[in-house]
Amino acid sequence: MSRPSDILRTMTYWDPIPTTRAMVGKPHPLWRGGLVRHDWSGPEPEGWASRDWRSVPGPFYTTNTDNCLTGRQCAPHQVAYEDEYCSEFVYRQPVRAGEVHELTCAAECDPFGAYGGDGDSHWTPELVQHWWRERDRVREWALRVGYGECATSEVAALQDAAAGARAYVAHLDQGLGQYLRDYAFWLAEGRPAAMGERLPELGP
Repeated sequence: MSRPSDILRTMTYWDPIPTTRAMVGKPHPLWRGGLVRHDWSGPEPEGWASRDWRSVPGPFYTTNTDNCLTGRQCAPHQVAYEDEYCSEFVYRQPVRAGEVHELTCAAECDPFGAYGGDGDSHWTPELVQHWWRERDRVREWALRVGYGECATSEVAALQDAAAGARAYVAHLDQGLGQYLRDYAFWLAEGRPAAMGERLPELGP
């Protein structure tokens, strides 16, 4: 039986930063007449060290966003809410231009501007591997929120928060590991892996 490292790759890492930078000063694709006011590939004002611990490895992250439950209105496939104040965090990194549009929409709607896109300057393959080894912490959180009081609330926004947590669990189970192996290669080599190249292991 082949080990994961023996399986030929079927996808490569896509860098969302050029798309993000190209949007600055131009009409946002998801708004009518609204210009992108900020380069969301830069650092978040409070800094990478203040990022929400639930944010998955990758270029984008959040710190202390507002709690108005707007992020998932723009980016339900990238953004979820933490349970104490309903602040936003990135549970899935964008892998195509349309998802960059959605995530930057969420960032533009946050009055605190608490989104950053300089994660590549801070993550290392070793830190990615460490995050993966510790993923049970975020899984336990997501299961509690996804199937707890928010899930049975009569408030639609809280039900949506629970849905985001459940989507995070699904991403942990299918898709995130492959993404992180691609991302770790990108960090180590400064380029996407070619078809057939071996990817870094994440560990158990």
